Amino acid sequence: MKELEKCKLCPRNCSINRYQELGFCGASAQIKVADYRLHQWEEPVLSGSRGSGTVFFSHCNLKCIFCQNHEISISNQGVILNEEQLAFIFLELQKEGAHNINLVTPTHYVPQIASVLRKIKNKKLFIPVVYNTSSYENVSTIQMMEGLVDVYLADLKYFDDDLAKKYSHCKDYFHFASLAIDEMFSQVGSIQLKGDLMIKGVIVRVLVLPGHVDDAKKIISYLFQTYGNHIFISIMNQYTPIKHIQEFPQLNHTLTDNEYAEVVNYSYDLGVRCAFIQEGDCALQSFIPDFDLHKVELLLDQNSWDS
Repeated sequence: MKELEKCKLCPRNCSINRYQELGFCGASAQIKVADYRLHQWEEPVLSGSRGSGTVFFSHCNLKCIFCQNHEISISNQGVILNEEQLAFIFLELQKEGAHNINLVTPTHYVPQIASVLRKIKNKKLFIPVVYNTSSYENVSTIQMMEGLVDVYLADLKYFDDDLAKKYSHCKDYFHFASLAIDEMFSQVGSIQLKGDLMIKGVIVRVLVLPGHVDDAKKIISYLFQTYGNHIFISIMNQYTPIKHIQEFPQLNHTLTDNEYAEVVNYSYDLGVRCAFIQEGDCALQSFIPDFDLHKVELLLDQNSWDS
């Protein structure tokens, strides 16, 4: 694929040939998947009663220091698949009863994913496709998914680029993320529900980091001023400190109840009504997936595939 011969899928713009070498994200030209499952812990409009059909892709172009999925985003665990195998996973999740196909960290595999979806969407695959991203994307990459994605599930991690540089190794996060989210909204438009499930639209996640309430408020203010209640804002309190975060004392503890309440109350006073909030202690080990690769490896063992 020509997009992989001089890769500029994300704002890192490594411009390397992924058939021959690796860039910042660590992904080659081959698709690598760590796990797939029915996931009950997404927003209720995605998980529903049976779960979101989540596919966890290996590698990441952001590599946040506090990433819960660091085994696959930084340590790069995973199993290499071809397009036929990826299509099988999508259809298998649909058969298992998934409400949607949820592509987690797909940026660096967009050309391959788009190729798969063009072959099966609305032909064999009839459930919505969710694009679950850090939002550190080039607009041109999001444009490759037009007509293939129904719901964009996008992070907006930082308003202050000093924080982005400190915690995610990029100095231009908000600029690119805000442009990417604008392209997402232009493709799918306002929220559309079928019963209790989302079939079209944008959800933007705001993970409130301990000690950084003001940045979360700025993000939410920007989103509401830009999109009003035409998108869902998911205000998350599940930040979980991981063991190698000790050198950042401000992040080496969970969010306090008062910090989270301050952000939620601010959002309500601002006029935000289309929002998800988390109640109770969500910063638990159970929210961190166990990527043992068993299910993907078993799938490969039980089936014959073209190489």
